[in-house]
Amino acid sequence: MKRAIVARVAGLACAVLTLGPAVSLAAASAADRPRFGDVQRALSALAGTDEVVGALGELYVDGRRVGRGSAGSRLLDGKGGTVPSSARYRIGSQTKLMVATVVMQLVEEGRLGVDDKLADVLPETAEQDLVELADEITVRQLIDHTSGVPNYFASGKIDPFDFTTYVKPADLVKLARGVAREQEPGEKASYSNTNYILLGMIVERLTGHTLADELDRRLFTPLGMRRTYLPTKPPEGIKGPHNHGYHPDEQGELHDVDRINASHLWAAGGVVSTAEEVSDFHRAYARGKLLPPGLQEAIEGPKSGGPPDGERLCGGTVNLREVVGGAPGFYTPTYVSADGRLQYAVSVTLTLQSETVRPMVNKAAEAVLCPGR
Repeated sequence: MKRAIVARVAGLACAVLTLGPAVSLAAASAADRPRFGDVQRALSALAGTDEVVGALGELYVDGRRVGRGSAGSRLLDGKGGTVPSSARYRIGSQTKLMVATVVMQLVEEGRLGVDDKLADVLPETAEQDLVELADEITVRQLIDHTSGVPNYFASGKIDPFDFTTYVKPADLVKLARGVAREQEPGEKASYSNTNYILLGMIVERLTGHTLADELDRRLFTPLGMRRTYLPTKPPEGIKGPHNHGYHPDEQGELHDVDRINASHLWAAGGVVSTAEEVSDFHRAYARGKLLPPGLQEAIEGPKSGGPPDGERLCGGTVNLREVVGGAPGFYTPTYVSADGRLQYAVSVTLTLQSETVRPMVNKAAEAVLCPGR
């Protein structure tokens, strides 16, 4: 695979971003409550752009759906019809928050410590020289991306068009070992999917179960997320009708990447869900139903500082976390209010990833979340 393609793939990262000062949804009267724009209209406008094949989204307040829409087409060039807003889609790196939650539940159970060293909880990383400085890197640093472990996508050996070759998690970590470190553990935040591959391996080692089973047992089943699952091996894909994404090769020819290799994503971004169910997860997480406050803070950082500010929605007047997932062929943000009362979950399938996609999707979100601005 050519390095230009790798660079595009490696740049698709997830961030949990605080967007603006607080505006409470708990207004005293109906007149003061937020007014929302038309989801269908916003998504139709988004699907009218060259980069977008299909777009779907649903808006929830206090667990009740207050808006939904689906636009564009299931396949390229208007083919395949339009899927319902309830269709499944890949949530990408939103998976990371789910994996971090499971890891912190293991901490709560006393089976792991946030400051435990990687070499102690996953001995093969040191014994087999899978991770440089494994005896210095902590679980906390894997969660907050300060470990300095390089991103395996940066190795240039992950082919986005290989839908059939299974790659074991340890082999993804080996790919990262061939990439030069750029920082010491704890020095700064540097996004790397490899951190979450390692966390997934830790979950499996401590529980004796697959990561897919632990996510289901600890999160999906208790929250009633019956249509959510983690594919683990190719060519397993998305169950039921769903939108397809596309990715260009070196010659610019578009290829359907709907069957993206599940083993390339796994703990770093592999979960398949729906707008309703991913909203259920974020609502439960934001309301502190999955972790005690101290352990949730270990994921998010102190409330005084929190994650870095991202692109501000609605002129900075709405307090939302934007939890983003993306990979070749799709971009999936969920906008979550700080009090957990509002979720707007969106899935966009693409003809290409570019720097214009995120601002374009955020503009469409603003049309829903702050109409008239």
